[in-house]
Parts: sequence; C-alpha cells; structure tokens
Amino acid sequence: MEYKKKLIEVALPLEAINRESAREKSIRHGHPFSLHLWWARRPLIAARAILFASLVDDPSAHPDRFPTEEVQEKERQRLFGIIEELVKWENSNNEEVLNKAREEILKSTGGNLPPFYDPFCGGGSIPLEAQRLGLKAYAGDLNPVAVLITKALIEIPPKFANISPVNPEVRSKLDFKTGWEGASGLAEDVRYYGKWMRDEAFKRIGHLYPKVKLPKEYGSREATVIAWIWCRTVKCPNPACGVEMPLASSFELSKKAGRKAWIEPVIDRANKKIDFTVKNGAGAVPSPPKISRGAKFKCIMCGEVASDSYIKQEASENRMGAQLMAIIAEGERNRIYLPPDESHIRAAQVPKPDEYPDGELSYDPRAIWCVLYGMKEFSDLFTSRQLTTLTTFSDLISEVKLKIYKDAVSAGLPDDQSGINDGGRGAKAYSETIATYLAFLIDQLANHQSTISSWNASNSSMRSTFARQGIPMVWDFAESNPFCSSSGSYNSLFERMLKGFSAIPASNEGHVTQMDAAALSIEDQDKYLISTDPPYYDNIGYADLSDYFYIWLRRSLGNIYPDVLSTVLVPKAQELVATPYRFEGDREKAKEFFERGLYKAFNNIKEIAKKELPVTIYYAFKQSEIESNDEEDDINVSSTGWETMLEGLIKSGFEIVGTWPIRTEKEGRSVGIGTNALASSIVIVCRVKKDSLNMITRREYLNILRKELPLALKKLQQGNIAPVDLAQAAIGPGMSVFSRYSKVLEVDGTPMTVRTALQIINQELDAY
Repeated sequence: MEYKKKLIEVALPLEAINRESAREKSIRHGHPFSLHLWWARRPLIAARAILFASLVDDPSAHPDRFPTEEVQEKERQRLFGIIEELVKWENSNNEEVLNKAREEILKSTGGNLPPFYDPFCGGGSIPLEAQRLGLKAYAGDLNPVAVLITKALIEIPPKFANISPVNPEVRSKLDFKTGWEGASGLAEDVRYYGKWMRDEAFKRIGHLYPKVKLPKEYGSREATVIAWIWCRTVKCPNPACGVEMPLASSFELSKKAGRKAWIEPVIDRANKKIDFTVKNGAGAVPSPPKISRGAKFKCIMCGEVASDSYIKQEASENRMGAQLMAIIAEGERNRIYLPPDESHIRAAQVPKPDEYPDGELSYDPRAIWCVLYGMKEFSDLFTSRQLTTLTTFSDLISEVKLKIYKDAVSAGLPDDQSGINDGGRGAKAYSETIATYLAFLIDQLANHQSTISSWNASNSSMRSTFARQGIPMVWDFAESNPFCSSSGSYNSLFERMLKGFSAIPASNEGHVTQMDAAALSIEDQDKYLISTDPPYYDNIGYADLSDYFYIWLRRSLGNIYPDVLSTVLVPKAQELVATPYRFEGDREKAKEFFERGLYKAFNNIKEIAKKELPVTIYYAFKQSEIESNDEEDDINVSSTGWETMLEGLIKSGFEIVGTWPIRTEKEGRSVGIGTNALASSIVIVCRVKKDSLNMITRREYLNILRKELPLALKKLQQGNIAPVDLAQAAIGPGMSVFSRYSKVLEVDGTPMTVRTALQIINQELDAY
C-alpha cells in the first residue's frame, strides 16, 4: 500500500528552523528547561517543526488538488510560512499560530490524530512539543531522572491544569478563583511553598552563611556574601619548604573593564605560610601556580614542582586541604571583592550532617576524572557546609508536602489517598506534585553547591557543577551562598524555575514510564507517531552523570515514586552507550553491546510505528564526524557511531528517506572546549520498509543514484538549504536508494556496507 508523502520527506524551511533553534539556546527565562538540567535536550523549536512536517502531507501527495510542480511549490511555500511562524519562540503559547498548525495536522490525518511515543525521552523536549501540537504524548526512558523530568513536563501538569492555587495567601483574595490558565496555578503554589521552604531553611542554617564587614571605603557596613573562593592545597614536596602550597589555576576575580580584581598571594617565609589578599584596579595579575594542562603545580614559595602523581597520592591519602583565598560580596551596583576573613573560615568549619545521601562515583576517563584525586564518593564533591545545606533543604520536602496537603484539603480538593504516582488528582496527589517541583529546585541548587563549581571572572558569576558534560577536577572552587540573590542562589534559581512554567502546555494526556527501549513492550494495539533522540554510540553515559541528581531526588521523593527511585543509583548495565570502560577497556565488546541494543530498540520501534507516518531519529554529530579523513578524503561522514545508527535502522527494517541537518549549538560552549563535543543534529527520516527481496548490483546502485540524486539535490537547493548543510542533507536521498533494496551486491557478490554507500554518495555529490 502506498502512503501519502509527508512534507518532511520532500522539503523543509531549514534556514528558519536552524536560525530559531540556535536562538532558543540563548533563552534563559521562560524556558521549561529551567525546571531541571538535562545534558542533551533537543531544542523545542526543532522538535516542533519536525513533528509538524512529519504529520502534514506534502502537496505532491495530492496531484488532484495540486497537479503541477508550480502549484505544488506554491502550496509548499504556504506550509513553510506556517512553520516559520510556528518556530518563533514568542509563538510558543500563541494559540492563533498553534491552532493554524493543528488545523493543518487535522486535515492531513483525516481528523484522527495519532498518539505520539518517544522511547528515549531524555529531557522531554520531543513529547512536550507533540503535546503542544495537540497529540496525546507517551514517553519512556531507562534513566529515572529523565523519567521524572518528562513526567513533570507532560504527565503532571494536565492533571492540575487551570486550577486555582491552594495556598492561603492567594485564597485570601476575593478573585483568587479566576485567571489561572494552564500551569500558572501550579507555578503560584510552587512560588508560595518554595518561599516557605527557603525561609524555614534560613532559620535553621542561615547562621552558617554570615554577612561580611566591609572596609571604610564601602561605608563600614555589612554585606551579603555571594561566594567564597577556595583553592585546594597539598604540602610542598620539597622537605626544606613543606608549606601548604595552593593549587590554584587562576587568581582572577573580575576581568570587567574598570572593575578588574584579582587575588594576590602573600608569602610569609618566616612562618612558612602563604596567605592571600585582594587587589582592585590597575596592575598585573600574578601567574597562577598551575603550570600545565594536567595537575602540575609550582610552589610559589620555593619554586618546587608538584607532579600530577604526587598530588594524586596526597589526595588519595586524604592529605589534600582547602584554603580561603577571597570573599565576593553584594555591592549596591556591582560585586565587592574582599580578602579572607578569619570568622568566615570558622563559619565554614562545620561537621558533616549525621545522614546524607551518598554513592560511589563512576570513573569515566573522558568525563568523570575527579575520582583520581581522592573523590571516590558523591559526598566528597561537597564541603561539610554544602552537605548540611542540601540535606536541610531535602528534609524540608516532607514537611512542606504535609503543609500543602492540609491547605489543599481546606481549598476543597478531594481528600483521597491516591498519590500522583497512582494517577490521583486529589489533595495527596497535589501535595506530591508541588513537592516534586521543589525537589527539582534542590537539584538545581546542588548543581551550584559543590566543590566542582567555580567562579567565572569574565562575567563575575558562578559556574555550575555541570558547566560541561562531566565532573572534572576543579582546583579553585567557588562556594556559593544559597541565601544571597545572585547567580547560583536559591532565589535566583527559583525565579528562573517559576518562569519556566509559562512554556508548559498543560494540555492533552501525557504518560511517562521507566522502560528500556531495547526491551520495549507496549500492551495495546495502538500505533504511534515516533520521533526520538537515541544515545550516540560512545558519547558520555548520562547514567553516570545523573547519579549526581538521583541521590538527592531519591532522598526527597523516594516515598512518592518508589518504583522509579527503587535502585540505589541510576541503572547502568542496560544503558545504550558504547563506553569501553564498562567493558574493561574492550572497544569491540562495547561496540557489540551498543549495536545489539540499538538493533533491538529500532526493531521494537518498527513494531509500534504507524506505517502511514515517517519515523524521525535525531543523531547528534560530533565535530570529528564532519572533518575530512586523510586516507579517504571523499568521506564527509565516517564515524563508527554514524554508520552504526544507519546500519541499525536498515537492519531492523527501515528505509532512509531523508536527512536534515539541524544546527543548534552556540560557539564557545564550555562543553565544547577541548572536547569531542556534540556540534549539531541530523534528523534521519525513515519509513518502515515494504517487504522486498529485490537485490541490485553496485553498477545498478550507481545508475539509480546518478539518476535520482541530482533531482533531489536540485530540490534541496531550491529550498534554500545552506551550502554547508548540503553534504549531510544529500545522505538522505542517497541512502534512500541504498536502503530500499534488500541488498546491494559488490562485484564479488558480498553485500555493500553502509560505509561504502556513504563514500559513493559523497563521490556523486562532488561530481554534481
């Protein structure tokens, strides 16, 4: 049976999608991503456009209405106009624009909207946009942190959409029952109870964060501290020196023009100690003791060099310390940089709390290497003061939940005992809902409350723990004050989170389950529109990273989501990623594991995919995958990961019909500096292949390719595709020829590989 061709199989307004997707990356307020960090979210803009174009018919599918190419192109441009409006961030909640898109989808689906499913939901971008476009959204992921994030985006908000808040402050107003559309009522209760939690925490631990006395030039007043800047220390390896030597990688505090500030070491040879003071204004910043990319530091007292191995040994023997170098305080119009204060050193010297969540850190040499320096457990990443703060906030979740429950009953919500995890919609479920969002806030705070956080001298603000995709070693760390109002504080993160609710649709059904895509089992017979973002071969394992948040979520929400948060740490054995360190360094075993799991996942997707609709798969390119290869210069795409993705799709019964490059990343990202970082995404468009035993020879493949590829490239160029994207976009029509046959036979009778097919496609592209 022939199915109607969809717009995504023919053309896209790629320039507009790319422009708006890249712009979305700079949006910091009013974005649902502010609810909780996830490392590789697809831009909402791109997901919205891809889903719309997967559901709407291409004009060529209706020759009775659009008989000529000219008429078809005119209609295509009309659809492009809808997409160009749809992808503007300002239109995310514009019902007029959204309804136009929904009407087009209804026309192309005969009024029968398909349900949507994403088996690798991650941070929830794609199911959220399916919901925005009017579809029932279903999603799954093996990772419990991803599951909870996506639940908070698509499953929970529709249960309590359009309800008025339950907190007594709002209920005391005469008009409290009106004006609460979508998730705004939820957001208002998160605001009220989040403030209560902050105030209650301050009563208990506010004394741990004292104000600082300012010198005369600042009016001899007290100021709130933003951050304390510490450096790690070890004893100098020179026995004649023996000073506690600072392991600082920078002495800069502010690089802003006219507001330059830095740390100046003060060497006391008589007492064999190094102190610090702070300088402001003009002057030369002293060179830091760090003298190489690795952990190699110079003693600023005697000049002796401490090697990486020496520092590792000292750290592993628990002989690494920390010394306060500077205090950064809130000024009236800018930051105030101050030298260490003895009372502030004492304030930080608190014992660890009696109980705190913990677990063993994974050692991934590409992403998590702080373990080499004595940080074996998660608790090692935090100062005692930070552990005390985070456990205090975490323990307040159960208290605030009871408070919300009582207020919800008073407000008239049903007093039933079904929780949010059981599908409840009463007072108990509502209290658990608000508690979930507040637990996310604790995770956001944890992201800024560790000894992996640092100070960004360029813009005078905190860097989070996950400024990059990893947990590296940080030598001079910034301990932020959770009770200030600057970056990294509870208030700052809280305000960003509250604004994020404005971009949540809170409409249509959403269901999220913890599920291994390679062992997917859906009981009902419904077929789905599938769009998903599977793991990228040997990219960083997010299970290892998400343990950092999981331990706090489990402490805060373990009794609300007992099934999702049942394991001590995030499940890792089934995670689809080809990381050799999980296979004792054996790359081949890692590759086999990934290929086998990916094939199973794609095979399962094929079984539940609605045959009338294309399946879209996101594949994130790394920079190295689009660079030329010395031995085979004609291969534009030559990575094992890319080939594995294509082979998995073809082997499981899909035909590749298109590839669209989505450029979304900003230049100069922390994650991209010195790493093989994900640079952009390719959206692979596939169809479930019709049963075919047809085989062709290499010569026949070349002949068909030379006939079809120029026509496809001409259409791509007519669609204003950027020249830089043409090579990746050409893979789609090229692989379409390759994948529609059961085999392409080489001269010696062996099946052609995906790598060879890619080579030939690029040769033909060059010739064109």
